[in-house]
Amino acid sequence: MTGLILQFGTSRFLQAHVDLFLHEAREAGQDVPSVVIVQTSGSAERAGRLAAFSDPAGFPVVLRGLEDGMATERRVAVKSVSRGLSTAGDWAEIVDLFAREADFVVSNTGDSGYAVTPGEASTGLFADTPLVSFPGKLLQLLHARWQRGGRPLTVLPCELVNRNGPALRAIVRDLAATASAPADFLRFLDQEVVFANTLVDRIVSEPLQPAGAVAEPYALWAIERAPGLSLPCTHPSIVLTDDLEPYERLKLHILNLGHSVLADIWQRDGRPEHETVRAILADPAVNTRLDAIYRDEVLPGFSARGMGDAARAYVATTMDRFRNPYLDHRIADIAGNHALKVERRIAAFLDWAGTPAPVLSSIVSRQKATA
Repeated sequence: MTGLILQFGTSRFLQAHVDLFLHEAREAGQDVPSVVIVQTSGSAERAGRLAAFSDPAGFPVVLRGLEDGMATERRVAVKSVSRGLSTAGDWAEIVDLFAREADFVVSNTGDSGYAVTPGEASTGLFADTPLVSFPGKLLQLLHARWQRGGRPLTVLPCELVNRNGPALRAIVRDLAATASAPADFLRFLDQEVVFANTLVDRIVSEPLQPAGAVAEPYALWAIERAPGLSLPCTHPSIVLTDDLEPYERLKLHILNLGHSVLADIWQRDGRPEHETVRAILADPAVNTRLDAIYRDEVLPGFSARGMGDAARAYVATTMDRFRNPYLDHRIADIAGNHALKVERRIAAFLDWAGTPAPVLSSIVSRQKATA
């Protein structure tokens, strides 16, 4: 396969998820394009990570956990990534790669990655200087591709945003309108660029330095079918589906909701700074509180939506994942952007389920009161 995959985001998650899948697909004999990782934040702290992505020996991903009740550990040298670039220092090269060589875009730009500065596209579409936000940069790059007669492109966002592909497309489209984009370019966006709707599910507990990560064996990348959709590879953990919502609801409103409940308990109770998910659940009082929320508030909501059996099975799997004896998943990491996560994971569940949930409602109310 010719072309490239441009990956926006240097996160340990993408290293242990998409980059690992691409490496394993290539090892299995598939013709998989190389990945060029693009840092969008400009953080000087990650300069060493960018340099490490150019190492032909790859970077390590360590998978540790329980599979069928048995302890397992596997170490992989991931070689799907060819190099790293930064929008702060390599913008002209990124524009050229995007316009001429990219076939796929992958992104994971964090919980606030789709936020834009009001009016940021009013300066126009031309890509001499990158705009501040990721959607703004993506718009500039798409415009440059269109100007150079670019071929169709698939965007595979991995941000934990409800209907992430359509959401990102709508933001880019609005920015294009703000910038008074030509009608032909808007047609290119609508007809030649696929913004896939995807869901990612894997706990990646810690980074390795300068690059690499430690993660659980469980992994899922669910992608909704769409006209014109193209994928860079096939993999046992990649699932194509006609309807992403059931996967999304289970992930957001059980696993991620549980994480945010634990983060709320950790913050309110002033628990140890470096406490992990496994350690906090070793406290019988906390374990009982989370079990009660799942049993009395979460599962009734899923049952009301006709997903009771799937939810019960996913709760059981989730608790096993939380208690993984090999992962040190720090609550402090989960607690980042806590208010936004409560809104997306807990408040959104309450709106969707419509069933009584007094404890979850109190968490939402406290966050609103402190906002």
